[in-house]
Amino acid sequence: MTAVALKTDPSLEAAPLSEDAMWAAVLARDAAAEGRFLYGVMTTGVYCRPTCPSRRPLRSNVRFFTEAADAEAAGLRSCKRCQPTAAPLAERQAHAVAKACRLIAESEEPLGLDALARAVGLSRFHFHRLFKALTGVTPKAYAEAHRAGRIVSELDDGASVTEAIYGAGFGSNGRFYATSNSRLGMRPSDFRKGGRGATIRFAVGETSLGAILVAATEKGVCAIQFGEDPAALVRGLEDRFPRAELVGGDAAFEAMVAQVVGMVEAPRSSVELPLDVKGTAFQERVWRALRDIPPGATASYADIAARIGRPKAVRAVAQACAANPAAVAIPCHRVVRNDGGLSGYRWGMERKAALLAREARSPDA
Repeated sequence: MTAVALKTDPSLEAAPLSEDAMWAAVLARDAAAEGRFLYGVMTTGVYCRPTCPSRRPLRSNVRFFTEAADAEAAGLRSCKRCQPTAAPLAERQAHAVAKACRLIAESEEPLGLDALARAVGLSRFHFHRLFKALTGVTPKAYAEAHRAGRIVSELDDGASVTEAIYGAGFGSNGRFYATSNSRLGMRPSDFRKGGRGATIRFAVGETSLGAILVAATEKGVCAIQFGEDPAALVRGLEDRFPRAELVGGDAAFEAMVAQVVGMVEAPRSSVELPLDVKGTAFQERVWRALRDIPPGATASYADIAARIGRPKAVRAVAQACAANPAAVAIPCHRVVRNDGGLSGYRWGMERKAALLAREARSPDA
């Protein structure tokens, strides 16, 4: 076995840990002690990292070592659980997730969770939990975002919509169109045009729930978005419509923005904004059904599915809600779980709860 030296910082030699400090690190399984020392259990003949998850030994049976070679010279063997001669656990986990990300990026076909977990040598459950912990998203969400990026790239390169969809690894155009608005911000054909020839007025207002961007074509409101950073909201609009002419709102438009702010601060049933939103036929049916839910009332995803005549399409209804381009004007915040509990909201659960609470207090509710 090749011994691995663990000393990585020369300054540690000038200020070595005392044995009491090393023992305290072992008891605490202190990750900060990784690389500074190893400990050996003389009764079992094994040496370990300070963070080893195995049962803690008696202090009287423990010796401390600076390097793996010293422990092996004392007749000890490497622990199979914490693998002290291998790279640190955090580094190995990062490598596993990075490998999975590369596999997702390089694969022509979508890879399932089981296949990815096997490829990196982890169980399905452990891999899923580790991937989300290190990246902030699930493997499926990461793969979908990557494929959406490939769609954008292919459309920008001049590919047809159909070529882009299949080239990005979607097995059918139906699978992509079901969530195209949430991925691209509009229908693929509209994205490819980039809003060419359209004039979009916009303004950013301030509400008690954060900044809000309102954008509209000559036909009606095409976007209402919450956010924390006004500049980021404007950049997002520019990214969605790169070829459109974006202009600041005039006095009439500012009045529309004030109406939207009013829908946030003091909801009332009398406000009905003209909309110019594009989606699949299914999405637009869902959005129309959402607009029929009055302030102060809620509906479940199953309720909406039944109202549009598709009682089994509960998941697709949830996806249509997530693709909603016009917050509050299309009140997807009024959709809750079957038990009445709050479900997801693309602009944050705190905003959803606040909107529902305000509507419950509204005199028009």
